[in-house]
Amino acid sequence: MPDLRPGYTVRVHQKVQEGGKERVQVFEGLVINVHKGASPLDASFTVRRIVEGVGVEKVFPLHSPNIKKIDVVKVAQVRRAKLFFLRGRRGKAARLSERFTTADEFAVAVPSDTEKMQEETTPESEEKEVKNEPEAKAKPKEGEPKEKEEEKEPTTK
Repeated sequence: MPDLRPGYTVRVHQKVQEGGKERVQVFEGLVINVHKGASPLDASFTVRRIVEGVGVEKVFPLHSPNIKKIDVVKVAQVRRAKLFFLRGRRGKAARLSERFTTADEFAVAVPSDTEKMQEETTPESEEKEVKNEPEAKAKPKEGEPKEKEEEKEPTTK
């Protein structure tokens, strides 16, 4: 379990039983409250998100067996321990600015699925560009302006 703080945007993967089937449901939102509890096993956190214009808050026990995993998506800059004031705000007023001050805080946030896909495809595409480089110089692509070839004058001393 990651160290959760108010201002983190998290993705909570929770086991849900419907009839005889069990599945994993994802709830993504902003952590507005972290309750330490009387004992460490008592700890809980509250996650808030907006669903179809209505604010929805869920309280998750931190050490529940129904929570499969918790991913930290963003880390926001906050100056309060409880972010209950966000309940009264709407739209852009309810946004928090993202912050990354140290490499450790940056490492807490999990890259999104699109970033993972870009990282996986980048090395392959670089290899292809290197292989096709002579062809690209010989034939410019359609719609791109032709590069001007500058003739270098010999320098004399």
